[in-house]
Amino acid sequence: MTRQIATALIGLGNVGRNFLRILEMKGERLAREYGLAFRVVCVADSSGVAVDPRGFDPQGTRRHKETGGRVADLPGFLPGVDPAQALAQLACDLVLDASPVNLESGEPGLSLARTALARGMDTVLANKAPLVLAYQELHRLAQERGAGLAFSATVCGALPVVNIGQRDLVAADIRLLRGIFNSTSNFILGEMAQGRSYQEALAEAQERGIAEADPSLDVEGWDTANKLVILANSVLGMPATLAQVSVQGILEVTTAQLQELAAQGRTLKLLAVAQREGTGYRLSVAPTALPASSFLGQCDGWEMGVEFQSDLYGKMYHKIWEREPLPTAAAMLRDAVNLARRR
Repeated sequence: MTRQIATALIGLGNVGRNFLRILEMKGERLAREYGLAFRVVCVADSSGVAVDPRGFDPQGTRRHKETGGRVADLPGFLPGVDPAQALAQLACDLVLDASPVNLESGEPGLSLARTALARGMDTVLANKAPLVLAYQELHRLAQERGAGLAFSATVCGALPVVNIGQRDLVAADIRLLRGIFNSTSNFILGEMAQGRSYQEALAEAQERGIAEADPSLDVEGWDTANKLVILANSVLGMPATLAQVSVQGILEVTTAQLQELAAQGRTLKLLAVAQREGTGYRLSVAPTALPASSFLGQCDGWEMGVEFQSDLYGKMYHKIWEREPLPTAAAMLRDAVNLARRR
């Protein structure tokens, strides 16, 4: 039998639309191999929220958005209702949050997560802000209410960094965790090393849907810092906040600097580092010169990578090439399927 999962999809930007695309592509396979059917009963964008208990057609909804439509134009639109208010009344099994990152207030994602978890709904986050601002609170709430909380899409898209750290490094003392967690900055640095200007490289990243119209989170290092905070909490057991991360972006990097390093056999990467110090970790994000032949030094263009060093498992290296938002949407699906199967 196929189990129907009543699903709320909050955020219909690049990631949310690609999640709908996956349901179009893989719906039959999800039913056949996993016995699951994700029925999207609630959708939301910046214009508001719409609800249909029968389910929105994934293809029709995606095309509506891609041709300039708004949720406010859909049947079932709820005037004056925000996503958290809708979830407070909705019959729903699963909430997917792909709304924009807001590090000031965490909204709308933080209220969404609190409401969903308080009602015992499984919650999958692609939005990093709720975890960065309230990681410990959300996990306590999930445990108290018996709700699942998963967020592998928040760190390096489809690369399962969180999963590896939580599941595959059993009993390990992690001495060093470092990585390239932002493909936009990595792409820009690589293009600048080849002689392109910062603005030219940024424009291409924006055209591909990887960089936002406002790229400050990427190029100033805050997106990388967000991911490092999530890993500190989820993998390293450190209740970290952004205030504990030393952050420097790539805005001061010059083409001349990059080309000089290349002549020396080195390359510059925006590196996130968690270095073990006593019973805790020193957390930093900064442009860092690496040997061009090293693992992270060879993470080029749209690649992201992570290195774990631990007492039990030695040195582990993982990387991914991710130029489009589809893999991040797939990471949300991975989390949703895993949570559903646990139930």
